[in-house]
Amino acid sequence: MEKRNPLDLWIFETNRDIVALNFKVNRTLFSGKSAYQKIDIVETSGHGRMLLNDGMVMLSERDEFIYHEMIAHVPLFVHPEPRRVLVIGGGDGGTVREILKHRSVERVVMVEIDGMVVDACREHLPSVGCDFDDPRFELRIEDGVEYVAAANERFDIVIVDSTDPIGPATPLFNRQFYENAAAKLTSNGILITQSESPFYDGDIQKPMFENQRPLFKRLHLYLFSNMTYPGGLWSFGFASKSLCPVADLDPDRVSRSGIPMRYYNSDVHRAAFMLPNFVREKLEPVLDPVGY
Repeated sequence: MEKRNPLDLWIFETNRDIVALNFKVNRTLFSGKSAYQKIDIVETSGHGRMLLNDGMVMLSERDEFIYHEMIAHVPLFVHPEPRRVLVIGGGDGGTVREILKHRSVERVVMVEIDGMVVDACREHLPSVGCDFDDPRFELRIEDGVEYVAAANERFDIVIVDSTDPIGPATPLFNRQFYENAAAKLTSNGILITQSESPFYDGDIQKPMFENQRPLFKRLHLYLFSNMTYPGGLWSFGFASKSLCPVADLDPDRVSRSGIPMRYYNSDVHRAAFMLPNFVREKLEPVLDPVGY
């Protein structure tokens, strides 16, 4: 094993005390503590700039496009005409960046509880963030749970771009939040939720879907690869009042859009919903079959 220089700086992130990830850091660009969490942005050797909340990797410049393309384009290409989109969390701006590429979108509201995340990412991760000056975009620094409970506006798509279900993100995984989110969706609305690792977080995924089950006609899980998350395989939940994420996808619409994408395409979209057996065995009782 190669010996490390004791002066080298490495990020060392552990997950459930069973696995760890390490990233070589060249320099720290930002470090601060908000009312909610500790926020760091560092420059790494092999993954570009990286955002960490409470010591956990949220994104890196090298692979963030995978996460943000999959969280945004999957629902936006399934919905026949997405006009109004709500994003809860997502303070780095990458999800909104992808949403705004769709010409049908007239309004995007991003509700982020931690203004320090937004400010730090705007300054130190400009390649990730959205165009904050786009007239279709509204940023609200407030509690997303409270916003969803009180808002009168309805949306075609709600995207929960949350951190892990600890600290300020915990309420985003409970039944009351899903009830309020479902009430804010239009008749064929779609809810997308960040749903963690299929290897390590089955105990989170199943209760999440069980809480959503009474509220939506269709529930699905879809997978994607990500270099900087534990296990290298991550997931999103897809909940819809009517639309199937596979049967209601028009591949020609994807190609006609002309949207530049590095990971997402219509084949990747459909394949993401074809779950491996170990995931099916855990979640099949609460998920719907795809393709009809």
